[in-house]
Amino acid sequence: MRVHFIYAHPSPTSFTAAVRDRILAGLRTQAHQIDELDLYAARFNPVLSLEERAVYFKPGDNLAGIEDYVERLRAAEALVLCFPTWWYGMPAILKGWFDRIWVPGVAFHLPETSGPIKRGLTNIRKLAVVTTYGAPWWFMFFYLREPGKAVLMRGLARLIAPGARTHYLGHYDIHHSTPASRKRFLARVDRTFKSF
Repeated sequence: MRVHFIYAHPSPTSFTAAVRDRILAGLRTQAHQIDELDLYAARFNPVLSLEERAVYFKPGDNLAGIEDYVERLRAAEALVLCFPTWWYGMPAILKGWFDRIWVPGVAFHLPETSGPIKRGLTNIRKLAVVTTYGAPWWFMFFYLREPGKAVLMRGLARLIAPGARTHYLGHYDIHHSTPASRKRFLARVDRTFKSF
């Protein structure tokens, strides 16, 4: 399976980097083809420019300058996202990847009249999100109702193949985590991606 792996964390010594390494190791045990994109290492520009915004709703024209990223997304059969949750959502560089690359005619198709958008990335049959949180799980779940998870697992999932398999793994309260809690989370990551 062709897996597009998107990683977004600036520090090579972060726990998220350790999680990334476990994900990749797990995927390799299954002999998947991995297309890894480290947004920080690639110096991805997350800013949607005035020029890009002007042609955003013009399929074809809106691909100028992003063709390679779009080709990689269209070639994927699975998408794996690994990032820290900051301010209750994804890092700006990852949000910018969605803003700039998931354009009309690629990720979705606008209806001619009113109504819901139509799926554009039906090539993606599996979606996995692995993230860390500074906040405890009860705060994210009961107070904020998991806004980042809702965007990715409900909003994004509407743009990929119907019935796509999804996984969401979160390590909460990372600032108060222990070696034992991190070890348990990494074991969960191992189990998920060794059978992905």
